[in-house]
Amino acid sequence: MKIAAVEAIPFAIPYTKPLAFASGEVHTADHVLVRIHTDDGLTGTAEAPPRPYTYGETQESIVAVIGKVFAPQLLGRTALDREAVHAVLERTVGNPAAKAALDMALWDILGQSAGLPVSGLLGGYTDRMRVSHMVGFAPADAMVAEAERIRDTYGVTTFKVKVGREPYGQDVAACRALREALGPAVELYIDGNRGWSASDAARVLEETADLGLLFAEELCPADDVLGRRRLVARSPLPFIADESATRPAEVTRELLGGSATAISIKTARTGFTGSQRVLHLCEGLGTEVVMGNQIDGQIGTLCSVAFGAAHRSSSRYAGELSNFLDMADDLLAEPLTIESGTLRVREGAGLGIDIDPGKLARYRQDR
Repeated sequence: MKIAAVEAIPFAIPYTKPLAFASGEVHTADHVLVRIHTDDGLTGTAEAPPRPYTYGETQESIVAVIGKVFAPQLLGRTALDREAVHAVLERTVGNPAAKAALDMALWDILGQSAGLPVSGLLGGYTDRMRVSHMVGFAPADAMVAEAERIRDTYGVTTFKVKVGREPYGQDVAACRALREALGPAVELYIDGNRGWSASDAARVLEETADLGLLFAEELCPADDVLGRRRLVARSPLPFIADESATRPAEVTRELLGGSATAISIKTARTGFTGSQRVLHLCEGLGTEVVMGNQIDGQIGTLCSVAFGAAHRSSSRYAGELSNFLDMADDLLAEPLTIESGTLRVREGAGLGIDIDPGKLARYRQDR
């Protein structure tokens, strides 16, 4: 299983409906397909979604760092050398999505070589997860219409509501409209993407206390250390750290410092190896986790559900696994399907990723 070649292929697929939130707006999935080839004919596959407004990576930077820095250091190693590979990758600062994709592609190779699904190798707790759908910025009636469509079409009953605009206006009104339209049986939680101040966030939590929200996520910047600690201390809801807690050390800092009481795990930024470290740290500290979404396509979503379903803690809550529904197309030969509000893990060896060569030829950006 020696690594013989590493590919980083940029591709672009438009969204049918842009996703807007406090820290950015996405119109096109400018992602990178990462493939690791071995000398015995196996190919591990993953997806790297750059988020420059959050982590600083771009499509161009991912292609460059993999091709010029990481690939030369990985050639000749095997898929079993995961610790040695991570030691090499960590010599380069940052680049979380590039590193995560390489890690997941190596796990894909391991699963294929063993003839076992990666989700089973990771833990094998269950074969599916409940799905949470993200509702982006829009007028309240449009947000309600989207949520009702997703509920009625796919059976999804958990919604993550993007907030961070006007704390006393549009955001509270949208939350109230969603609760009124969807009823008490539907789970709602809010994500501010650091868009408010701590004092504004505290007031919103007071004004929405009667809505039965499930979580609050990144309502204010983590750099506002004292303000965020005061907010979290008085929050009636579990407060999720997401982009402020991307590595085990950051998770420890946020939790022990009182700046969060729950953690979002995203395989797109910590792969499978790093995500397990975060998960086990949270379990040791008695902290709940949710499976987040880095505006992943179907490949990334397949990786996310494989990890989330593998562990009891990460499968407890609905995972953010439906963002690909807003993409005009994808690269998988067999598209993912959400049924009765759940998404199943792919059967078979590895991750079950089968790329449609015609779609890849259509959407790749390097030819």
